[in-house]
Amino acid sequence: MNIAKKWIVTTMLAGSIAGGVLGGTVLSAGASGAATTQSTTTSSTSTNSSTPTAAPNGKFVPNENATHEANESAAREAQEDAGQVPTVP
Repeated sequence: MNIAKKWIVTTMLAGSIAGGVLGGTVLSAGASGAATTQSTTTSSTSTNSSTPTAAPNGKFVPNENATHEANESAAREAQEDAGQVPTVP
């Protein structure tokens, strides 16, 4: 095999490998993006927020601030005490 044919084969092999890696990366990112959801969270500096919050581990953490508790209904407090995300105001 002469030198020109070796370079052609080498170039084709390198292009094939690069295309496979690039294609796998693009397809892998697209497939995993379709199977997952993205959510954004905002943090509030207010101590009187009535919005339920979740701890980093995913468990609901109620707002036990005295100002917040004074404006809270008994039904909401019962849900918070049970470890549920409140559905009532």
